[in-house]
Amino acid sequence: MSGENDFQEKRWLALVLLSAAQFVVVLDASIVNVALPSIGDALDFSQENLPWVVNAYVLTFGGFLLLGGRTADLLGRRRVFMAGLALVAVASLAAGFAASEGQLIAARAAQGLGAAIISPAALSIVTTIFKDGAERNKALGVWGAVAGSGGAAGVLLGGVLTDGLGWEWVLWVNVPVSLVALALTPRLIAESRASGEARAFDVAGAVTVTAALSILVYAVVDANDAGWGSSKTIGLLAASAALLAAFVAIELRARKPLVPFSIFRIRTLTGANVVGLLVGASLFSMFFFISLYMQQVLGYSAIHAGLSYLPLALTIIFSAAIASQLVTKLGYKPVLAIGLLFIVAGLTWFSRVSVGGGFATDILGPSLLAAAGLGFAFVTTTIAAVSGVPEEESGLASGLINTSQQIGGALGLAVLSSVATSRTSDVLAGGSGLPDALTEGFQAAFLGGAVIAALGFVLTLVLIKGSDSRAHVEIGKAETEGAEA
Repeated sequence: MSGENDFQEKRWLALVLLSAAQFVVVLDASIVNVALPSIGDALDFSQENLPWVVNAYVLTFGGFLLLGGRTADLLGRRRVFMAGLALVAVASLAAGFAASEGQLIAARAAQGLGAAIISPAALSIVTTIFKDGAERNKALGVWGAVAGSGGAAGVLLGGVLTDGLGWEWVLWVNVPVSLVALALTPRLIAESRASGEARAFDVAGAVTVTAALSILVYAVVDANDAGWGSSKTIGLLAASAALLAAFVAIELRARKPLVPFSIFRIRTLTGANVVGLLVGASLFSMFFFISLYMQQVLGYSAIHAGLSYLPLALTIIFSAAIASQLVTKLGYKPVLAIGLLFIVAGLTWFSRVSVGGGFATDILGPSLLAAAGLGFAFVTTTIAAVSGVPEEESGLASGLINTSQQIGGALGLAVLSSVATSRTSDVLAGGSGLPDALTEGFQAAFLGGAVIAALGFVLTLVLIKGSDSRAHVEIGKAETEGAEA
């Protein structure tokens, strides 16, 4: 009992450790973007294979999240978290030493698998060591700030490391962080798993859903090259749909299903996942298009573009902290709705970027609005997705919200990239120069993101139960009154 109390007293230090691990997970998705030209030159990448340095990570990360979350519940959250850290350390080391296209892409896929193990296990640990209410809101505010700013920090750090030390260090930076986290985990985090459950594992369900999600992500990220109407893309999407249908059939009959569908009776959890998917679809692509606009239209260097993300990253951190306080006082539904309105406003403003623009006129204002919305939305969707979920299913709930955000991000980037490319081609065909054509393509993509965020706002009002949101406020009040007594 005293051992449990020792771990409970260290829960805020444990949160720092878990947030640092999640920061690495998010960082790894964006840190290689700026280094891609250097990687392409060093390893003689073909132009069509270069995007797979990013896609290989996204593919395995998105595909294995559900499996990672359920494995953490059944085998032990700390044990699975540490296994993910070890895999990321080894894969990152191998990636930096890669001597060919195939070696690097394989190592990046292994990094993604490690991330899919770490992320739901870490979030599940956070939700078990911090009970529902004000304290958990504060903890998830820290979590959201770190995770939300990881994408922006990745662009900045990637530029600095690539220019200063070489592209290998973009990958090797994970190794010391992972090893330190591995050493500290047993001292700060107690082992936990789903109590009273046999360690039965739904192998058929795990294989079908992981294959379905992996094929879906692959189809989406490859659609820009193959074409959305191509037989390849349609065939892959059909295969993914068939596997998902098979997964549903397996889960309905399984004695110990990977995803007990009873969890979706929690309407707010279902709504939070739908809105989380739309938040990912509207915002993940924003980072991609801002980077291209700054470098291809405004002529910024990699480091200049990275530094331009600093106000955005800091705003995410501050807004996530504010959101965690507001959720305790107002509930998650109104805070999420406000966040989505900020995102709609920021992306609509971004849709007015110009060829002769600059940082102060075209980037700073909309990025601050969108970043404030991201901080609000990321924290509140996470809180809503894990509130009221039994502890034995916290890993599953964590895997679900991570999967929704990741799949949403992949879908949004693929769809909005197609929108941007199509508009750019039309403008070029009309006789305009490349900067004008690129800018109009980015404008169309930003506007598309604003429409997706607006849909998220409407579904927040419809799907998130106001009574659950108000009950969450009451839990926070009771917790505060109990502490004062």
